[in-house]
Amino acid sequence: MEKCAKALLLFSGGQDSATCLAWALERFDHVETVGFDYEQRHAVELECRAQVREQIAALKTDWKDALKDDHILDLSVLGEISETSLTRDIKIEMDETGLPSTFVPGRNLIFLNFAAALGYRRGITHLIGGMCEADFSGYPDCRQDTLDQTMTSISMGMDKTFNLETPLMHVSKAGAWKMARNMGGQALVDIILEATHTCYLGERGTRHDWGYGCGACPACDLRAKGWREFKANTA
Repeated sequence: MEKCAKALLLFSGGQDSATCLAWALERFDHVETVGFDYEQRHAVELECRAQVREQIAALKTDWKDALKDDHILDLSVLGEISETSLTRDIKIEMDETGLPSTFVPGRNLIFLNFAAALGYRRGITHLIGGMCEADFSGYPDCRQDTLDQTMTSISMGMDKTFNLETPLMHVSKAGAWKMARNMGGQALVDIILEATHTCYLGERGTRHDWGYGCGACPACDLRAKGWREFKANTA
């Protein structure tokens, strides 16, 4: 990977995508970000994105120089056709298929296709995403084999080779905190704690030791457990 290459990061404003933003800024001279409005229940994450981008870029001169345009794509139709706990006021639970009700069918597949279409227009073929199959909620579209097949189809359909980097694919949530500290020190950890949003319910009224959230949903649970493991190993 050449340092001069351009990259487009799927950036939600959460812990994982914030960590991936730092990772990308370390490796590319030109990094653009894209977010998706799919009428998600936790739409507050879209409000956090600009602050997270600005604060992370300010940590290092090279990062500030590398961070370029941000894009928000309207995918509200995905919310309209999805009956899930992320797009409706529905209780978060396991459904009859064994998947959590927070699973939005096709979400990452759609995100990647739209990101690639945007990248095609802007001359960017490196995509970066925070997908992970180490600590995750069991979503089939976060698995490495799913993503590999998707990128093959995208490259064939656009007649251009697109690459997807997933820095957190085999990294635990505790490992993600450690990665952030290694790249940006305590300053980056503090930004992730204070400015990013992970909670599925969009709760930002309560500040926990690991950041803001309801403290009960699966996303908060994973983030909290990862934080406590990280702190236990660095005490």
